[in-house]
Amino acid sequence: MKIELKADERLDHLLAQQLRIVQSPSVFSFSLDAVLLANFCRIPYRKGKIMDLCSGNGVIPLLLSSKTESLIDALEIQPRLAEMATRSIAYNDLAQQITMYEGDLKEASGRFEKETYAYVTVNPPYFSTPPAGEKNKNEHYTIARHEVLCTLEDVVKTASELTKQNGKVGMVHRPERLLEIIDLMRRYRLEPKRIQWVHPTQMKPANTILIEAIKDGKPGVVYEPPIFVHEDGGYTAQIRGWLYGED
Repeated sequence: MKIELKADERLDHLLAQQLRIVQSPSVFSFSLDAVLLANFCRIPYRKGKIMDLCSGNGVIPLLLSSKTESLIDALEIQPRLAEMATRSIAYNDLAQQITMYEGDLKEASGRFEKETYAYVTVNPPYFSTPPAGEKNKNEHYTIARHEVLCTLEDVVKTASELTKQNGKVGMVHRPERLLEIIDLMRRYRLEPKRIQWVHPTQMKPANTILIEAIKDGKPGVVYEPPIFVHEDGGYTAQIRGWLYGED
């Protein structure tokens, strides 16, 4: 299928999945965090629907499509990114599985049926307030990185409202906000069950955290083996496998 690209867009490879994705450096390109989350989440293969919040250009639904036959909905507030995602979905002939919606996640519980999703994924903005002067540099980047249109509480609340009882929520975030995330999850009936730390190298502290929670689950957390991103100046074998499909 042919695809029409705008002046600043490119069609990148998702090599491990043999898919293509529309990206633009002037809007926001996906990061390794999305790949980490897609591989961390234990999503159902057939049973139940999936929702991806803060979906950006739709990279997580695209990555998940190779792991499940379940229907996937995705929600993104920025019109440009949602439109790019829609074109990527069509280009990869995945429109029967993935549906991209443009809209505000704070209004999602009134737009989508509550407690119907077996799994909700989210790669939310990580930082609370943009540094002085950054807000006007690039609106797309600011919205993606900082809580200017939604807070962490908005994200957790919406994820819980959409997730069915005993369904799961998977999130990628920053380690410094772990206690805040756990407090909010428990406030909204989400019990953290799996946590995994991601380190740049074996000698550096974790800079990313992956969390999976069960709605109305019983207390008890499993700490998965840590992930190391780089070694000997390149990606580790685990990361290469996720990015390029290499053994």
